[in-house]
Amino acid sequence: MAAGSCLLLLLLPWLVTSSHSPPGCKIRITSKGLDLVKQEGLRFVEQELQNITVSDLHGKEGQFHYNISQVKVMDLQLAFSDLHFQPQQHLVFNISNASISLRFRRQLLYWFFYDIGSINASADGVHIHTVLQLAKDEAGRLKISNITCNASIARMHAGFSGTLRKVYEFLSTFIVTGMRFLLSQQICPSLEHASLVLLNSVLDTVPVRNYVDEHIGIDYSLLRDPAVSADTLDLDFKGMFFPRTRENQELENHAVEPVIKETERMVYVAFSEYFFDSAMHAYFQAGVLAIELEGEKVPKDLEVLLRATFFGTIFMLSPAVDAPLRLVLQVSAPPRCIIKPSGTSVSVSAFLNISLVPPGRPAVQLSSVAMETKLSARVFLQGKALRVQLDLRRFRIYSKQSALESLALFSLQGPLKTLLQLTIMPLINERTKKGVQIPLPEGMDFTREVVTNHAGFLTVGADLHFSKGLREVIEKYRPGPTAPASPSPWPTEPSAAPHPL
Repeated sequence: MAAGSCLLLLLLPWLVTSSHSPPGCKIRITSKGLDLVKQEGLRFVEQELQNITVSDLHGKEGQFHYNISQVKVMDLQLAFSDLHFQPQQHLVFNISNASISLRFRRQLLYWFFYDIGSINASADGVHIHTVLQLAKDEAGRLKISNITCNASIARMHAGFSGTLRKVYEFLSTFIVTGMRFLLSQQICPSLEHASLVLLNSVLDTVPVRNYVDEHIGIDYSLLRDPAVSADTLDLDFKGMFFPRTRENQELENHAVEPVIKETERMVYVAFSEYFFDSAMHAYFQAGVLAIELEGEKVPKDLEVLLRATFFGTIFMLSPAVDAPLRLVLQVSAPPRCIIKPSGTSVSVSAFLNISLVPPGRPAVQLSSVAMETKLSARVFLQGKALRVQLDLRRFRIYSKQSALESLALFSLQGPLKTLLQLTIMPLINERTKKGVQIPLPEGMDFTREVVTNHAGFLTVGADLHFSKGLREVIEKYRPGPTAPASPSPWPTEPSAAPHPL
């Protein structure tokens, strides 16, 4: 028993650590961002309430038979509304003192008198209190998991006209009371469907686990339920890239966890070194961090210099001195990202194999040159794409074979650096400039982005705007009658939305 207790005490720190995996990407939505969401959400709620279907109302009082049908909402006035965070996982949406204008068809039979027409009515003092519970679903996507709703109507008034107006006024108590009950009973079911079905279909557009290109994919699944405070909503995403040949591979995260303290902007997105390291690790494992130049593709100035320097003595030993050159540049280990308050850099170790390729004969390797480079990285956001612009900062080459050859390589330092700047860096930046999508719903984009570096992570503060309305996105992704309950997190083909980092 004592031994078991000791073992539990030894394992406890590990269990605590493993239960809180640090995120590679974190998103914070502030109260300012919630105000924008409220404006768009209010338009959506108005549209939903205008489509309320109210059952027919009919009854009998003595010799009076009445029937109310074809109830239609004509207008809504949602003057006072509020959307705010409620710890620990909730959003609260309140509508106070609203009014709803209705029109419906009337039918009345009293003895031998029959009357038909329309009635205009208004429901005043409408109060709606809705609490949305947010949670992580099985696929790691943010969802509205539950909703509680209370709706009430303080008073209702109906204006009667026509031949039997006095009779209707006599029956107004029965009609108005019944209509108020039926209307109040339809408000919450309408909002529940709007939240659990329609708004969740918008959240389905957030990328969770998608292919980036033909080589790698990215995992944006949530690590845990959202953390809600009085002013913020924080989402912890895995933020890990993976090679498509090893889709189930896990790369352990030892990076610093991003910490967001700011609340001035509508949204903040933080990326740790792990986010970028996993991208480079995935590309490295995919075997694409290599380039080969042969024959005419080798810059002429570099070829002349290679043949005229220390390598000239090696060329003379080769039976095919005039054979074309082949340069193979390959990264020898996954590059590492370093984020400091002063800036972001990438350290790369590589080797350059220099060979002669006589036609119809095996290649003759002349030398293998080790290279160490440091690239400066400018990270920026455009739309919803995180992009990186790389520039060569430091460059060093040395020989793995001898100190003498390392000394002889000194004259090649400049030309090889020029080769990297003019030939290799444009190819890398052509890939990185396409960017990778940030996990936001469709129709929502960033504006006024500001990137700030910290020790071990960087943050992007931005404001939000809706490029598409909620209704437009919902209609595009409205679940069909045969649609599955929860969409697969995997696309059948490479996704067109995310792009390579």
